[in-house]
Amino acid sequence: MEAKKVDVDGITMRWIEHGAGMPVILVHGIPTSPELWRKVMGRVPNARLLAWEMVGYGNSIEEGRRHELSIAKQADYLSAFMRAIKVERAVLVGHDLGGGVVQILAVNEPARCSGIVLTNAIGYDSWPIPSVRAMQMFGRIVEHMPDFLLRANLAMLLYRGHDDLRVATESLNVHFERYAAADGAHALIRQVRALDTQDTLAIQDRLRELRGLPAKVVWGAADPFQKLRYGRRLASDLDCELIEIPGGKHFVPEDHPEILAEAIRSVVEQATAGARAPNVHA
Repeated sequence: MEAKKVDVDGITMRWIEHGAGMPVILVHGIPTSPELWRKVMGRVPNARLLAWEMVGYGNSIEEGRRHELSIAKQADYLSAFMRAIKVERAVLVGHDLGGGVVQILAVNEPARCSGIVLTNAIGYDSWPIPSVRAMQMFGRIVEHMPDFLLRANLAMLLYRGHDDLRVATESLNVHFERYAAADGAHALIRQVRALDTQDTLAIQDRLRELRGLPAKVVWGAADPFQKLRYGRRLASDLDCELIEIPGGKHFVPEDHPEILAEAIRSVVEQATAGARAPNVHA
């Protein structure tokens, strides 16, 4: 996997890339980064996988000081990123907040989306979750939290969201490092202050416009944050298969990468076949 970056309209955007073939853009959520996909990327053949870093997250935390971080704006950033690296269309894969980004971009610019995979994604009114709402409410206190307390709070979130505790520990070490290298709690509060349910409510009635696209919804059925009923609703609106993972929780890309990779492979295969199909005129 190769770390890359590009200047897009004055914003340094970063991503991790692996493989060749149909472009697949993977979008992480909070409190993670492109490393969320580290166990998935090597499992999808015949695809150029690009794990994009949202502006103001991961190694791009510094960019969050100067730019808007809402989910709707992240969809605009992603579109600009695709133009900058000359990717016209891609299979869009989103987890958590990244799932909201993917939905918004696919609805607003369907020509950019050749397929869609959502895993334990935000949608409708499913977010922000109570712990994030609490951080929004008490942000002035939280933003002054020392790193050891920030790590403890992220640990509670990550351990609740993983069904594999060994992976949860690994996840904490990977993702906390990005906050510790930046301005810690200040960075997290910038992220959570930007979250507004209206971003997904604004496009919820248009999700059915995406029917006909190759799509899968993959859901950890025991997710304490994004409940299974929302996964079922997304699958219904997209008219696609819902793959439930019994006992699976929120961080499916880390706990169950093989299941998610297979879903992505299937969508890539369908999208590739569709791209090769001849146009038939009546």
